[in-house]
Amino acid sequence: MLFGLLLAAIALFAVCYRVYGFKMARIYGLDDTRNTPAVEICDGFDYCPAHPSVLLGHHFSSIAGAGPIVGPITAASMFGWLPAYLWCLVGSAFFGGPHDFGALVSSMRHEGKSVGEVVDRWIGHRGKTLFLCFTILALVLVVAVFLQLAANSFAADPAVAFSGMLYIGLAMVFGVLVYRYRISILWATVVMVPLVIYACWYGNSAPWVSRVFTLSSDTWRWVLAAYIFFASVLPVWLLLQPRDYLASYFLYFSVIIGTIGMVLGRGADFQVTLPAFKGFTAGSQYMWPMLFVVVACGAISGFHSLVGSGTTSKQLRRETDAVAVGYGSMLLEGVVAVIAIGTVMISGGVDQGGPVVTYAKGFGKFAGLLGIDPKVGMSLGLLAINSFILTSLDTATRLTRYQIQELTNNRVDKYTATVITVIGALALLLVKIHGADGKEVPAWAAIWPVFGASNQMVAALALLSIAVWVAKGLKKDNRFLMAPMWFMLLTTVGALVLMIKDNLMLATPNYVLVVPSVLLLILAIMMVKEAFDALKRAS
Repeated sequence: MLFGLLLAAIALFAVCYRVYGFKMARIYGLDDTRNTPAVEICDGFDYCPAHPSVLLGHHFSSIAGAGPIVGPITAASMFGWLPAYLWCLVGSAFFGGPHDFGALVSSMRHEGKSVGEVVDRWIGHRGKTLFLCFTILALVLVVAVFLQLAANSFAADPAVAFSGMLYIGLAMVFGVLVYRYRISILWATVVMVPLVIYACWYGNSAPWVSRVFTLSSDTWRWVLAAYIFFASVLPVWLLLQPRDYLASYFLYFSVIIGTIGMVLGRGADFQVTLPAFKGFTAGSQYMWPMLFVVVACGAISGFHSLVGSGTTSKQLRRETDAVAVGYGSMLLEGVVAVIAIGTVMISGGVDQGGPVVTYAKGFGKFAGLLGIDPKVGMSLGLLAINSFILTSLDTATRLTRYQIQELTNNRVDKYTATVITVIGALALLLVKIHGADGKEVPAWAAIWPVFGASNQMVAALALLSIAVWVAKGLKKDNRFLMAPMWFMLLTTVGALVLMIKDNLMLATPNYVLVVPSVLLLILAIMMVKEAFDALKRAS
């Protein structure tokens, strides 16, 4: 069964890439004779033309994070594996793919600036201010959460911490070799990637690694806060791009191992024990809208539009590279989501350690088919997840810096914008507020439940903004963007309305979640009005 599900997913994605991907490329009129911002504005700092394989690695690992693992596993455990699987297929190909591709291309055509610039040009300045203010707050929350998750994963496994820190150093060596000494990307990859993978085996066997890298999550939090500051302000070719490129090989490696496991897995350890369908409700949660909010990155995520229109669009060396980088990356992420669903199918549900441990244990079983010790295989799975998280963490920090500078028309320099980002994230981690049960919790934990809806709201608003550009700027049919936009908008509004109702009906209403939910609804209404007013002016 696992093999059939994976084969169907790969076949669908391959056909969609060749047919739908190139159809969208024709709508956008991609033309390699037109200079991209990376070439036109090339400053060797933020704007830097990249080889498509390097950029694919950066973009793929940046958008992935833990989303295509945690979301699909959680949704499958709530409603059964079949609804989650189908949404990952349909969502990746026809919702997330057009969303990511459109964000990347629209940014490329607007000097590599964010979707906020597209909003400013085609909807209005007030729309841009609303969009950027909201996305900056959402990104700071992402930085805070991923910072804590990365610190926790480093604290939980010294081998993962050792490997993670090692490939940060190797990434800088890679960047210098490729961009300053013009060493072939192939040769640099052949040397660096095996070193990073070997580090995981070495870290599990070397006693000194446990002694040196066994630190508390609080200590790792400060170490990683310093790291993301430098990742944001250093030239993109020196740290961010090569680190993400090297990290992408863990994604590819995990896809290969997962594919082997789903194809060859037999016996009691690989029996599907999770029901295909568990009902239209899970406790007090309804399949619509929660399935489409919980799966998130496994099908469509607003965060992807911020990555595509942030770091990635500033590195495209040719317009046609956008097909593989923008659309292809989302389809690859769909494959990761399907493999993640496979791990929860054979475990029967989410393990005690949560979706991350569920995935790592399943990955360890898959790796065992290749003769890899299950403990080492589990460490490799955790390292892969940590590389996803760390990549999204440093990218989100740089994206927030970009958006703060865009919002202030570059009156704030990159160092100040980065300090604001890091301090804001640390505040969400260190400041305690009262949660729904009256107990004190970190601020991020109290407001995190609203992030799923806010993330999908960004996706809906990004689709709407790109659709307005396609209609007004390109004079093309925008229905391929408007259809997923309406679905995501209605789904997000439904999720927010339910969240507001549930939190107001508590014995002590939880206004910590009610207030931001109401603000999100107001934002959506204002942005939709602005967009449709702009479309009317064009007609």
